[in-house]
Amino acid sequence: MSDNDDRNQGGSGRRPLSLNRGGSGTVQQSFARGRSKSVVVEKKRKRVVGPQSGGSPAAPGKPQPGATQRKGETPLAAKARELGLSEEELVARQRAIQRARAEAAQKEEKRKEAEAERSQRAEEEQRLLEAKQKREAEEAADAERRKAEAEAEAAAAAAAAAAPAPAKGDPDDVAPARREAPKPKDKNKDRDIDDADSMLEAMGGRVKKKGAPGPGRAAPEKARAKADHGRRSGKLTIQNILDGDEDRQRSLASVRRAREREKQRRQQGGERDKIQREVVLPEAITVQELAVRMAERAADVVKYLMKQGQMVRVNDVLDLDTAELIIEDFGHIAKRVSESDVEEGFIADDDPEDSKQPRPPVVTVMGHVDHGKTSLLDALRSTDVVRGEAGGITQHIGAYQVELKSGDKITFLDTPGHAAFSAMRSRGAMATDIVILVVAADDGVMPQTIEAIKHAQAAGAPIIVAINKMDREGANPQKVLTDLLQHEVIVESMGGETQAIEVSALKKTGLEELTDAITMQAELLELKANPDRAADGVVVESQVEQGRGSVATVLVKRGTLKRGDIVVAGAQWGRVRAMIDERNQQLKELGPSQPAEILGLDGAPEPGELFSVVDSEARAREIVDYRQRQKRQSASAAGAGGASLEQMLARLQSSDIQEMPLVVKADVQGSAEAIAQSLEKIGNDEVKARVIYGAAGGVNESDILLAKSSGAPVFAFNVRANKQARQMAEAEGVEIRYYSIIYNILDDVKGTLEGMLAPEKRETFIGYAEILEVFNISKAGKVAGCRVTEGVVKRGSGVRLLRDDTVIHEGKLKTLKRFKDEVPEVRAGTECGMAFENYEDLQKGDLIECFEVEEVERKL
Repeated sequence: MSDNDDRNQGGSGRRPLSLNRGGSGTVQQSFARGRSKSVVVEKKRKRVVGPQSGGSPAAPGKPQPGATQRKGETPLAAKARELGLSEEELVARQRAIQRARAEAAQKEEKRKEAEAERSQRAEEEQRLLEAKQKREAEEAADAERRKAEAEAEAAAAAAAAAAPAPAKGDPDDVAPARREAPKPKDKNKDRDIDDADSMLEAMGGRVKKKGAPGPGRAAPEKARAKADHGRRSGKLTIQNILDGDEDRQRSLASVRRAREREKQRRQQGGERDKIQREVVLPEAITVQELAVRMAERAADVVKYLMKQGQMVRVNDVLDLDTAELIIEDFGHIAKRVSESDVEEGFIADDDPEDSKQPRPPVVTVMGHVDHGKTSLLDALRSTDVVRGEAGGITQHIGAYQVELKSGDKITFLDTPGHAAFSAMRSRGAMATDIVILVVAADDGVMPQTIEAIKHAQAAGAPIIVAINKMDREGANPQKVLTDLLQHEVIVESMGGETQAIEVSALKKTGLEELTDAITMQAELLELKANPDRAADGVVVESQVEQGRGSVATVLVKRGTLKRGDIVVAGAQWGRVRAMIDERNQQLKELGPSQPAEILGLDGAPEPGELFSVVDSEARAREIVDYRQRQKRQSASAAGAGGASLEQMLARLQSSDIQEMPLVVKADVQGSAEAIAQSLEKIGNDEVKARVIYGAAGGVNESDILLAKSSGAPVFAFNVRANKQARQMAEAEGVEIRYYSIIYNILDDVKGTLEGMLAPEKRETFIGYAEILEVFNISKAGKVAGCRVTEGVVKRGSGVRLLRDDTVIHEGKLKTLKRFKDEVPEVRAGTECGMAFENYEDLQKGDLIECFEVEEVERKL
């Protein structure tokens, strides 16, 4: 088609920008599994720009033959005028043609590279396949050769044993034939086997030969090859795709699977020796775990039990006797162990003396509330911790380490003094070496002072008495020392061994004498520990912080705790991610008698729990699983008594005790424990508080749901509820109370419980009346005409009817009349009419006793 025709066909008189399409052809494409498809392929031709067909496109600046160039006109403009295009359109068309040619060249180059790569991969696969087939053929030939040798030797030995001895004059009858028997050669296996058969026939033996194939059947080898070829005809390899419809060969995966099946068949064919194992048998074990410990299949164990008449599953728990019988029947040895044996070696024995080194003393500051324990510690640390405590009291244990001017270090534990924190003081005394008993000089020995003395004496820790507030008026240290004698605390000035130091935390006097006394006492105790071992110690406090997770304050007793160690503390475990001291500094390791906060546990452990470093995570999980299981069993045993809902409701109805359920959340685990213990002590036989859940951490949605289902308020101690919990509490009508001082919690709960108490009824006698006559009135019933003999009778008061000095009725006075009028009261010596509520058995001569009942509020 010419350019003129294009111009005539186009509506605008311009030829569209496109490549000329030439003829077309078909290509046969082959796909996997023998499929093929004919595809029509269009062939591209070079586009000719100009009126002549077969010409080349005109380059810019060169006139095309046949185009007439006007005067002053460039060749490009002449060509554009000839084609009916502008110069810009002609240039754009030529550039498009050049781009199309470049793209076609790039595609052709990529296609050639892809074909080369496919060809290379196919050749590599074919080469590997040929190598494997060659190796398998060599192995098969070697096996046949060894088999033929073995059969020939066996036949020769049998023939030699059965043949008669040769004559002396004929030595070459049999023996030379046996001596000259040729050995099969690897290169010509069939000929060697035929020679061996002929040799056996010459010696008189019988050789069983395969019959020739009949007319109706093909040779076995040919039949097998044909069948194999038909079976493998569906296999597809890259080489078959490239070569077309040629015979396909066996794939590498098929060869690999066949060799694996042959290997398994050989292993199963041979008899394996039974390995006898010593199976450790705990108190409770499942079928699956027992099978794993015996290295047997769980299905085999289940089948064995089914044959014994027990229908079990792999997750069912077996008793010890059944498990031991299974182990013995499977050919193993059973070794019974106690479940608690998992904790053996958790806390190692004491170290030898030659490995120990001196360590700083651990000093616990104890005493009554507001006697200046934290202020004294602040003076030693030159910090002001007391301002950070709500209400000026310490509500959880603080652990600090002080370095003296002499270079000696002392670790201090500050315990609360309130009565609610008795458990904390007990834990502090158990983890300490020396106890500093702080007593205010103007206040003397108080209840928590006495309790601290008992804790220290129970722990066997020496006591140093610090008489504080010596700067106040009315300070009497001698009275303090005298009062301490009643509790077996005898100071040195009175002939005892206890040191007494007079100090003033406010004026910072006597501090040096106090530190000297601590250092001297530590030297007498000869405190030592081995730092070159796995660390163990005690958990002082724990809490859950947002952004940090579970944080536990620990005190190392022995060894060195390093970052990355696996720690088990109570029923929690984890890998130590960070260690932070009281100065908020990161530590890489923690030595003996050094306190710090550790991060990385999976939960907040109970304060007072021992912790230790274990060698692996499996060991940690084993110990923690056992402890959690023990805790669940204890909780279920404590809550036992009714397995069904009906039994639980019947138990609640039969109980006369009214309970106030509470949900307690605190900043640290120790505070939550102290609040729960204090609240449970409030109450009597009629009412009491019950903490259904107490833990460390902020108030969340699960706490609100628990409080809603239990009908309990939420007490938040030094923590707050998140936004979602607040919204849920408002929607569900759950009350959240925030506290920062423990006194306020106890006072509120005490007031609520007192309101739940039934008021006390007090009866007051007011008068007697004698029945003179009984009147039967139709509308009012029986009315007694009485005379008040003593006191006063009031309308609505309580009455008792006495007949022969015996109470026959007790009720209320319904009517009190004087003549025909209702009166509020009648005094002694006056006659009146009286009627009882719901009682009419009145007789002349009966005595009426009148009394009043007063309700008095009860206190706990």
